[in-house]
Amino acid sequence: MSIFERAKSMASSDTAKNMADSDTLKKMVAGESGEDPGLVGEVINMVKDPSNGGVSGLMKKFQENGLGDTVKSWAGSGGSHQISAEQVKKVLGEGRINAIASKFGMSADDACAKVANILPVILTKLMPGGAAAAAA
Repeated sequence: MSIFERAKSMASSDTAKNMADSDTLKKMVAGESGEDPGLVGEVINMVKDPSNGGVSGLMKKFQENGLGDTVKSWAGSGGSHQISAEQVKKVLGEGRINAIASKFGMSADDACAKVANILPVILTKLMPGGAAAAAA
């Protein structure tokens, strides 16, 4: 199964939807990443945003920017590759990063770094077999 098929499966999964709609995922990710739960919730909403294609659309953007192996590591059971703040900015765009920075009263550089820390944790948890799916 390709990474996009797994993402689509995840997006249509009742378990993933229920977990993503609850505070459970936000609490798990905030605890693991050490980031503010409000910021984590904002990144979860961004990941789920249908105007961006949801999870599969976001994963496709990463792949189109040469980060396919990184995205695959988030979906697998092996080690999760980290991403840099610059990679996050390239994939998400300055507009989205600036909006997050403004909303949470931080610099764009800090927002990039924090999103780079949070995104892999969220996507790893949401993928089938991840902690969020197992907790349901």
